[in-house]
Amino acid sequence: MTDIAREAGCSQTTVSFVLNNVEDIRLSPETRQKVLEVARRLGYTSPRRPAEPKPPQEAGFVGFIVDNLSTSPEAVQAIEGLSQALRPSGLTVLVAQTYGSHDAEAQLVAHFAAQRVKALVLMTIFTRELIVPQGLREFDAPVVLINCYSTEADFPAVVPGEVAGGQRATRHLIDKGHRRIATITGEAWMEAAGDRPKGYRRALSTADIPFDPDLVFEGDWSASAGYEATRRILALPDMPTAIFCQNDRMAIGCFEALKEAGLDIPRDMSVMGYDDEEIARHLHPQLTTVVLPHRAMGQWAAEMVLNGQDIDSPPVLLTRLECALVQRSSVASPRR
Repeated sequence: MTDIAREAGCSQTTVSFVLNNVEDIRLSPETRQKVLEVARRLGYTSPRRPAEPKPPQEAGFVGFIVDNLSTSPEAVQAIEGLSQALRPSGLTVLVAQTYGSHDAEAQLVAHFAAQRVKALVLMTIFTRELIVPQGLREFDAPVVLINCYSTEADFPAVVPGEVAGGQRATRHLIDKGHRRIATITGEAWMEAAGDRPKGYRRALSTADIPFDPDLVFEGDWSASAGYEATRRILALPDMPTAIFCQNDRMAIGCFEALKEAGLDIPRDMSVMGYDDEEIARHLHPQLTTVVLPHRAMGQWAAEMVLNGQDIDSPPVLLTRLECALVQRSSVASPRR
């Protein structure tokens, strides 16, 4: 939808309204027609409009609990994926935010149990092991976890395949001919900051490229960390030809440091991001990156709900969804 919005000269929200055929939004026929024409040209196939949902008292609700809704777009994407996948069944998603409070989690579990929701979905913003809230194991409906998991495999859970994602990003640089690749990591306490570098090292190993610890720079996911790390990279006696920033925000700072140094991207230095945030499409050049599949994880959770995951069924193994590569303009073959 973001690609369609850019081509059509409108917002992603407008594209969503058009493709979902929302009738009570005052959009001009010209805008609707332009969005549909761009969608067809880009090969987007609009899903068939679902039947009108049943009244709530017949269809029911699905509870959605997330620790933080406002600081990043990940939860919104997961909610949208879940809601759209459940819409044909008439199920409505009710969203609640805990701000990381375990007491609030327990209270919401009890509240949704009292409301007799058809299923309960729990999500965390950072991938991590879930401290199972009080009452969750006794919940009398399917429970699904997004971006978190329980070590006892009590509930079906889905997380991004971060190791494979880091490997895919690094492999793309290697395939372009890069042999000396620096990387800027995130905060060490986060699982993603441990898994993405594992993928980086695995890609190097499979390509018979020796791992060089001097090419690994610790960041904190912020643009300023990307800027400072890139300045240190540029000061190396044997400068790399590519930088793998392990999130898009650090890539923003990386871009600034490279341009400040008079270097062209990607002619003088290739840059790889990770996350596929909206800003990646608006950098110059547009950032090659890797998708965090939160929308797909929401759709996966909907499948678990609609399949009627039995609370007495055998434990479900953790599912890892692919983090796909998005090729844009910030990666090219090295000049040297």
